Amino acid sequence: MFVDMHVGALTEPLTGRRWEPPEIQRQLLRRLALYRHQGMRAGDRVLFLYGNRLEFFVDLLAVWSLGGCAIPIDIRLTPFEIETLARAARPQFALAVEAIDEALVSRLAALGVKLLEATESALPAEEASSLSGRHPSLDRDALILFTSGTTGQPKGVVHTHRSLRARWVTLRQHLGLKAYRRTLCLLPTHFGHGLICNCLYPWLWGQELFILPPFRADLVMQLGALLDEFEITFMSSVPALWRLALKTARPPRAGTLERVFCGSAPLSAHLWERIQEWTGTRNVFNAYGITETGSWVAGTTMPEFAPADGLIGEPWGALVKILKSRSTDEPPWAVPGCAPNEPGYVWLNTPALMRGYWERDDLTRQVVSQGWFMTGDIGLIDDRGWLYLRGREREEINKGGMKIYPGDIDAVVERFTATIDVCCFGYDDPLYGQNVGLAVVLSDSRRETLRRLYYWLKQHLADHQMPVRWYLLEAIPRTSRGKINRAQVADMCARLKPVDVHHLFSEKQ
Repeated sequence: MFVDMHVGALTEPLTGRRWEPPEIQRQLLRRLALYRHQGMRAGDRVLFLYGNRLEFFVDLLAVWSLGGCAIPIDIRLTPFEIETLARAARPQFALAVEAIDEALVSRLAALGVKLLEATESALPAEEASSLSGRHPSLDRDALILFTSGTTGQPKGVVHTHRSLRARWVTLRQHLGLKAYRRTLCLLPTHFGHGLICNCLYPWLWGQELFILPPFRADLVMQLGALLDEFEITFMSSVPALWRLALKTARPPRAGTLERVFCGSAPLSAHLWERIQEWTGTRNVFNAYGITETGSWVAGTTMPEFAPADGLIGEPWGALVKILKSRSTDEPPWAVPGCAPNEPGYVWLNTPALMRGYWERDDLTRQVVSQGWFMTGDIGLIDDRGWLYLRGREREEINKGGMKIYPGDIDAVVERFTATIDVCCFGYDDPLYGQNVGLAVVLSDSRRETLRRLYYWLKQHLADHQMPVRWYLLEAIPRTSRGKINRAQVADMCARLKPVDVHHLFSEKQ
């Protein structure tokens, strides 16, 4: 796709900069010449120290055309964390668009990484034209996306050009292109959801891409106006974005928005319905994707569906199995499958599966078996063949042998009128092994509000699901992808004093 330069225009709404395809071609040719003269060759790994800009996408094409592998990272990481990733990936080059921390420059230089400024070359385009149109090998590494380990042992997902193109071709077959003709991206470009699907899927098929800095509160507060001004037809998102937008941004009025995806974290029915109302379109879809599978693999693009907690829907060019085992020792087809509506481990088979984890064959073997990927999610398939998620396996709370999915409790708390944000988690309990903790952000923390929340939960949760330890927070920490790390929240709350639940919520009061 990209080698034929049938890409769409790129626009930065915040700066007003716009590159039409001819300008993208000119920029690409000059960068190809610059990077080749700086010694970039096929097989080189290139660290991207920036994202969410026009230059990022052209540099990505340049690196790929030269046969290199791109490593986009979170630009908010500390120099120490970036050095940790660089030590793991051993890149030959790093790209930046502006001055970076001198300490980081020194750290990268000590690792043998050559820092290049992602700017125009003075070399004539005619000299660079000999490099255009090169087709990188489909089985050459294209992306390394780090999903964890910035302070420890990094885990980098490696995608080849074959797996990426399989994702983009599959999405076009199942989703088409019409709704994506003017796509907005306000997600980070260093992970699969934002980069592979929200940005590259429409853009490489010739659709216009509008790029904003990720997760900036001031921009989310202007979301309705931005959608109208730039006549946006599609945007993808995460639930955390909507919790702010629904409270602070006025709805769009122009009626151009045709489709909205929400992914990367569970979407409750309550929040789902509010997004539909705010956007003015019923076509708000829950998108399920994992970086290891090239992000989007399934979603609620079925006709006549109603928002429901945990509903994913039908696969897009993938096979889904719910198995009773997570072990990769046996082929998935040899393992007993779960009956309809019976929860189990979610396994996926897709041509967009990663090549593996970067230099971590041990980790790859733990999740890949005969081309099937063990997601770590707990889910079920109902009688209609629709996929539902219950939560992550590692988040599951085992209270005296009873399995509790914190996402189920989150969905109930979220429907309470004063809830701003919520995260349930498990903690060690000497009697039950584990018990339920609740971290919640409320619009007010008056005694009466807390009592109403307590009785709301008593009305909607089983006794064993009721949170025992309550923590009132000003904000719940999230990752750069907008996800909640329940273990991190649990660790933070362990250092705080919980609310005296017995005193505040005793039925005798």
